[in-house]
Amino acid sequence: MGFSGRHPDADDPWGPFGPSSLVLPELLLVVGPDGVRLTGAVVGGSTGAPGGNGTDPPAAPAPGASLARVLERRWDRLTERARALDPGQSGMVARPVFAPLAIAGEQPSEEGWKRLVGMFAGAVGRGRLDKVVLARRVGLRSPVELDVPNALRRLAASAPESTTYAFRRDGRTFLGATPERLVRTEGRTFRTAAVAGTIRRGADAAEDAALATELMSSDKNREEQAIVVSAIRDQLAPIAETLEVASQPSIMTLRFVQHLVTEISGTLVEGRGLLSLGGLLHPTPAVGGEPRDLALALLDEHEGFDRGWYAGPVGWLGADGDGELCVALRCGIVDRTRATLFAGCGIVADSDPDAEWEESRIKLRAVVSALGIPGPDL
Repeated sequence: MGFSGRHPDADDPWGPFGPSSLVLPELLLVVGPDGVRLTGAVVGGSTGAPGGNGTDPPAAPAPGASLARVLERRWDRLTERARALDPGQSGMVARPVFAPLAIAGEQPSEEGWKRLVGMFAGAVGRGRLDKVVLARRVGLRSPVELDVPNALRRLAASAPESTTYAFRRDGRTFLGATPERLVRTEGRTFRTAAVAGTIRRGADAAEDAALATELMSSDKNREEQAIVVSAIRDQLAPIAETLEVASQPSIMTLRFVQHLVTEISGTLVEGRGLLSLGGLLHPTPAVGGEPRDLALALLDEHEGFDRGWYAGPVGWLGADGDGELCVALRCGIVDRTRATLFAGCGIVADSDPDAEWEESRIKLRAVVSALGIPGPDL
């Protein structure tokens, strides 16, 4: 789902993706503690051919063909493709070059970013709002076609605690590995988390621990975290039969950064489920701001680009209504030799423009490192 729900312009990198997408998979493989389950889907009366452009529904079986045989043929095609991409012992598909990446454009520029950080921090300091999350869009170019399959493998390997995802539309792939869950439901129970407040990783365990202590004691980062927790609590209170919020944040450790995170869980009142929860929570102050409407209006006026699916909900929904929505972060669009990446930072009254710029660069590194060799400006 897109961040704003608006239709992107046709010439925008988000053009082929539209405002949102609901995918019914032809084959769904689930690996869990109870074993492995393969589920196939067929839409009665549909005409879309399987294996098309990602937007056609799974085709109905031809007259006289059994559903089992249709699903068997699909599985055979899938295994043939998998064998063609067999990474072997290295876990990577062989490619001739892991290419250097260069910046092809930025929105906003470094100067523009720092000006906006100062402006938004001033607005928070004057009491106009509590927080606003400013994002930047960075265009990259490569001398060779970017390797999407291996990029996904690298993302999954380097961030096992994150959710790796990819959507392909008209030759472009939106991919990422997000550490942030918007909400997960199982029956009437739900789990979510407030993720806000960031610091870099250390060079060794001792520096890591020192930085984690610095993060926990940072007034600026604790303020960011408290704003998100308070907003989520207020949004959930009317529809939660029970609501439990951790008394203190903990540290979420990722490859390049550490975050403050507060776990939140509870039980829903009757008649509420995943999609209603997602619609209620999105966008949280962790990706938009607080108050929500004012923050989004400021971003719409000043940020300068369409966020598309960046920071929007991405996830799955089961036939029983259970599912999970994550926040599409640490992400980008890959289009042959070019990529468009996104990163954002929460701005409060004492935000420092230079520090926020550096934080945004660190947040970009996960996807940059998965796609190629970072240039000196990355």
